[in-house]
Amino acid sequence: MHRGHQAVIAAARAARPDAPLAVATFDPHPRSFFAPDAPPFRLTRLPEKTRKLAALGVETCYVLPFDAALAAMTPDAFVREVLVDSLGVNAVTVGGDFRFGARRAGDTATLAALGRDHGFAVTALDTVADEEGALYSSSSARAALREGNPRDAAAILGEPHRIRGIVERGDQRGRTLSFPTANLPLDGILAPKFGVYAVEAEILDGPHRGRVPGVANLGLRPTFEKTVPILEAHLFDFDGDLYGSEIAVALHAFIRDERKFDGLDALTAQIAADVKTARGMMRGR
Repeated sequence: MHRGHQAVIAAARAARPDAPLAVATFDPHPRSFFAPDAPPFRLTRLPEKTRKLAALGVETCYVLPFDAALAAMTPDAFVREVLVDSLGVNAVTVGGDFRFGARRAGDTATLAALGRDHGFAVTALDTVADEEGALYSSSSARAALREGNPRDAAAILGEPHRIRGIVERGDQRGRTLSFPTANLPLDGILAPKFGVYAVEAEILDGPHRGRVPGVANLGLRPTFEKTVPILEAHLFDFDGDLYGSEIAVALHAFIRDERKFDGLDALTAQIAADVKTARGMMRGR
């Protein structure tokens, strides 16, 4: 949900302020359907996407299951069976690079022609760029996160990138080091650059609801020779049980690369230094 998507939603509202505002999205993403073994690339899971849509004033999110039948639909069949017969649209707004139908055969001109045939209006918005002419896109947001530039990603997304999930019980080593952490899996979503970040966690349910700044390690924890990446967030001045709670951790600034330490004393000293750095970065937010 980058600034380009947000512009499309704003244009849809402006075009038909009297009509309910809805967004149609695919799950799984078409890229996952066609390349199921590719590394995870999605920026957000569906609950986080719907949160962002609701914040933009979207009243309904239609989640279209992308399967072999949908992938094989011609542009005409997609418009007739999905947009008209199933969703009953009276106006559609898309980005200028919109493609649809089997083998991406349909474009904005195709959609406009089919809209005239089926009685709905079509608005195609020009691509949206920043002041330097760089296009807002999911690809550029992914690149910024892979490079460890959460601030650049936030400029593209309109807010800091958030990793949302259910807190899992880990090895509890952080507690023994006096730095307890809330652990989130990265299953199915893009893993930003491994390292340590200044973060803000939003606790979404339970008795501790609210926002708490912190520091997080994202990666494989090489000191302990782990092989599955996770996000471990230490929340400042927080004392509570978050196991099973849903939280969203926003990445604000990259502090350092992840690395292996010779022992627990060296690791503990570095965590203390990271906490100090992160506190300074998050002060006043």
